[in-house]
Amino acid sequence: MFTLLAFALALVTGCATESNGQAMGTDVGNPITGEGLPNPAPTVVTNWGELPEGREWGTTAGIDIDPNDGHIWAYERCGAGQLAGGGVDCESNPVDPIFKFDRNTGEVLANFGAGLFVTPHGIHVDADGNVWVTDFAGNEAGTRGHQVFKFSPSGEVLLTLGTAGQAGTGPNQLNQPNDVVTAPDGSIFVSDGHNGQGMTTNAAMENGRQAGATGRILKFSPDGTFIKEWGQIGLRHGEFRTPHALAFDSQGRLFVADRGNHRIEIFDQEGNYLESRYMYGRISGIHITPDDMLYAIDSESSPTNHPNWRNGVRIGHVNEDRIVAFIPPFERDTRLYQGTAGEGVVVDGDGNVYAAEGPNSLRWAGGAFTKYVAGN
Repeated sequence: MFTLLAFALALVTGCATESNGQAMGTDVGNPITGEGLPNPAPTVVTNWGELPEGREWGTTAGIDIDPNDGHIWAYERCGAGQLAGGGVDCESNPVDPIFKFDRNTGEVLANFGAGLFVTPHGIHVDADGNVWVTDFAGNEAGTRGHQVFKFSPSGEVLLTLGTAGQAGTGPNQLNQPNDVVTAPDGSIFVSDGHNGQGMTTNAAMENGRQAGATGRILKFSPDGTFIKEWGQIGLRHGEFRTPHALAFDSQGRLFVADRGNHRIEIFDQEGNYLESRYMYGRISGIHITPDDMLYAIDSESSPTNHPNWRNGVRIGHVNEDRIVAFIPPFERDTRLYQGTAGEGVVVDGDGNVYAAEGPNSLRWAGGAFTKYVAGN
């Protein structure tokens, strides 16, 4: 599997390295613009995946792969977004937001979750095929949202984390949970706090902390018992401005896409900071393949918050802060030279890449999901 990326790595083995073996750079392309970097999945299939009759695609940010059969799990926000005209969410339009798609045909294999969500955000499929989805918004009545749901593959609710509709920092509360992932031992990790990315001064960050805004990782036992948490809104290692996505590598290290700080933070499973990656842009989604290739999708770099960095999927090995391949974005005139790309990313066993299109890219992508087919 992933032979194209192995080839890409071979292209850069001649780059300069420090005496400790860490890469100093690459001579095959520009990691900021993507120019000169190989594209391992050059064929673009827009508007991928079927949608039930009578529905319109809404935005999304989450997509994952079933570890047992290799098919694709994802959600769309019940028509909320630019293609459907806005003005709705999964409470006002209570259709089933969670889908399982055949990775080859896009056929719907499962569809469930109606009547539970306001705005789905993160999605994860565990080793047993159970589907975890976060709901990072709350409704006006305070009765729905700010929760994590665990579903069986057929859609039965098996576990919930957080108190429905009640954002907070208490022992059973979440506040804008972005993503969820499970460790091999079944421990549950949740990244919490979405609005830190907009706090661009020290004063704004302090005001946010005082107001109860969060930027943290929470750890729970397999049965949902709270164990610990770490992090707050901030700039230091172990602090976050919107921990937007989570993934584990083969060593069991937890990778956190710290979107507002334009970096990936790496921790052990007790929350101890290990190291960071800075070459992946303003990241919304991450996926790590079984052979430890890191795919990170930049949907948020714009002329005002991260000038010059081109949107798209940057690819490198987990052990280096070095980009070896790049999948370019859709062009967008309001993001001159930078384009627009999705928020979620996943890779199947054949090296095909799937993107979940968010509010910044849905209109240009033409549908909630895009498939990038691996080259020969």
